[in-house]
Amino acid sequence: MINITNKIKTHRSAIAQAIVRVSMPETMEAIINKTVPKGDVIEASRIAGLFGIKKTSDVIPDCHPLPVEFASVTHKLKGLEIIIETEVHTIYRTGVEVEAMHGASIVALTIYDMLKPIDKSIEITSIKLLSKKGGKSQYIDLFIYPIKAAVIVCSDSISAGTKPDLSGKAIVSKLESMGVVIEHYCIIPDEFEVIQDKIQFFYENKMDLVVLTGGTGLSPRDVTPEAVRPMLDREIPGIGETVRNYGQEQMPYSMLSRSIAGLKGEMLILALPGSTRGASESMDALFPYILHVFKTTNGKRHD
Repeated sequence: MINITNKIKTHRSAIAQAIVRVSMPETMEAIINKTVPKGDVIEASRIAGLFGIKKTSDVIPDCHPLPVEFASVTHKLKGLEIIIETEVHTIYRTGVEVEAMHGASIVALTIYDMLKPIDKSIEITSIKLLSKKGGKSQYIDLFIYPIKAAVIVCSDSISAGTKPDLSGKAIVSKLESMGVVIEHYCIIPDEFEVIQDKIQFFYENKMDLVVLTGGTGLSPRDVTPEAVRPMLDREIPGIGETVRNYGQEQMPYSMLSRSIAGLKGEMLILALPGSTRGASESMDALFPYILHVFKTTNGKRHD
């Protein structure tokens, strides 16, 4: 199974379709009149489909068990066709398209099984996904202009050359995968004035996004939040809360992080943990969703 522990929980849904074709009008009349020897085809197949949706992970090896928050099965009788639609919703880390398709296939197979004694030429003509929503792909915004970013590594040891930078490079890699243009990448000591000078420099040079990593812990030298907060015109508490909530699911020490974020003018500033794991998990928690801020704050530049 694919590791999905780095994904966030979002509302995800899917609609699938299956079509069963019978060979004669008498078969459709038996379904409508509920005279099929094996019973009520519509109701029996609907129940079977609901079971199929909920049991998907039991029969398809790479499907993750997930909470099914809503499931429905509908039938439409049209000519000699029974058109089946299944709809599934969850709030989880992975999508439900396979659950919807599995449910539709079970409905179709149940119909086939119930009708085969009276119609020897039934066929299942198609099973397909009609739509799906949720996950990162739904939240990737498109921009007319590229988002320009600067990444600042705040670390005494890294700036002194006694330790390699891994967290800053992880952030750069993640931003580039989102289509963000990295204009600047720098390493500085965790000094109050140096941090503020860098933020001001990037503000004056019209950066869209500044991401700092390091200095958000509780040691006497961790002053990044104290340096960042006075620079903000508007703090965005939900960003820091999201980082900590996501991190807490991965590792219990995340509650000690003092990550902070907000806007200076229209420039978004993020102060993230300095550990490689903390920085990477924070980026997983925030991106690409956080890029939507540029549509809400800067309609002049972005579509």
